[in-house]
Amino acid sequence: MSDSRTRVLINCYRHDAHKINGQPHDTAPETFAGVPVNQTVPHGADGDASALSRPSGEPKQTMENHETHYRLSLIEGESRYSPDKFTRNGVESAVRDLLIEDDHEAMHQAWLTSDVVSVFNETVYYPYTSLKYHTLLVAALLDNYRDGHEFADLRLVVDDGGVFVPHRTVYACEEFALRIDVDPRGQPSARLGSRPWRSWASAWNRLEAHPLETAHDKYDMVLDANLRRIAAWSTALQYIEDYMEAFDR
Repeated sequence: MSDSRTRVLINCYRHDAHKINGQPHDTAPETFAGVPVNQTVPHGADGDASALSRPSGEPKQTMENHETHYRLSLIEGESRYSPDKFTRNGVESAVRDLLIEDDHEAMHQAWLTSDVVSVFNETVYYPYTSLKYHTLLVAALLDNYRDGHEFADLRLVVDDGGVFVPHRTVYACEEFALRIDVDPRGQPSARLGSRPWRSWASAWNRLEAHPLETAHDKYDMVLDANLRRIAAWSTALQYIEDYMEAFDR
């Protein structure tokens, strides 16, 4: 991979650093701990990833009395930030480690496994969305676009647990992984659609096979049923993570 391509991917994982600090993009610092942050992502990948989770047009406050950059959980209905679990110093240290990483594949792995960035939403206007999964979606779209693929070519692919495709895997646990790619490599998949929109439930419903044991496991049955109702991609991916954690899956 060329140095320029590597740098673009690394910058992609840093492009929304301002949201972690609850700062507007226009006034946020251009560097953090000596590395460039908050740069524009090429090929329209950021805008397309946003469209997967948020409606177009001027945003409107959707939750009264919640105007912070901390994400609300669909399971608990409360902020995922807890001073008991995430100390300020701990959050700052973890964020620093994420942003100053300079190996693009290590950076992808770090975002996939981070519980700290799961605390933040994409925007205060849509507090159930997830900054973590928005960023992973941006990276997946960017990597595909840089290979010349169009959005209409892309598929949601179900991989086995432990399978990681650099920059294209957007969710991973022991049981299965999910990626955005053009080649399913023989795995179950579904087209994303002709354009980016809040189509998670549509894609999930069209998968050729599902990774959950809905016929034998009541927890998987509930998870699957709810995933068939969620439209926003970052919200849905974050819900899987939260659900797996809450019910020790």
